[in-house]
Amino acid sequence: MAPTNEIPLLLQLIEEAYTKQAWHGTNLHGSIRGLTAQQAAWRPAPNRHNIWEIVVHTAYWKYVVRRRLLGEKKGSFPLKGSNWIKRPLEMTEKAWRNDIRLLAGMHQSMCKAIVLLKTSDLNRKPAGSKVSNVSIISGIACHDVYHAGQIQLLKRLMKR
Repeated sequence: MAPTNEIPLLLQLIEEAYTKQAWHGTNLHGSIRGLTAQQAAWRPAPNRHNIWEIVVHTAYWKYVVRRRLLGEKKGSFPLKGSNWIKRPLEMTEKAWRNDIRLLAGMHQSMCKAIVLLKTSDLNRKPAGSKVSNVSIISGIACHDVYHAGQIQLLKRLMKR
């Protein structure tokens, strides 16, 4: 059954991009399933991002979406830095799992912020943003799918 208004539809889109099965292929959560810290830290070349950094990058942008939707101030992301944060600082399975949990937590808190919106909020532009809430929300789903594809490619390159 299709959602009857925009908020559930946007949440469905976000969940398909992150964790729910979708026709388009592997979602972000599925792309990192079963990876070890060593695999997540592998770089295809010097100065190129690794899977671990992509995971933290996507967590960071989920935080940004939540912050924009709720009108929160900058500076509350749990890790020091923004956008592309160098990883790993410590190559352990525990550190890798902690960053996976960070991604899940940022996803959950972002979804909670979306649920708080009214349909009338969707066309509003948050303070400091050039685009509407609906564009920010649909964009974060596209962001997850884009990076899931990158991760899938990195995993194949790793096997060469």
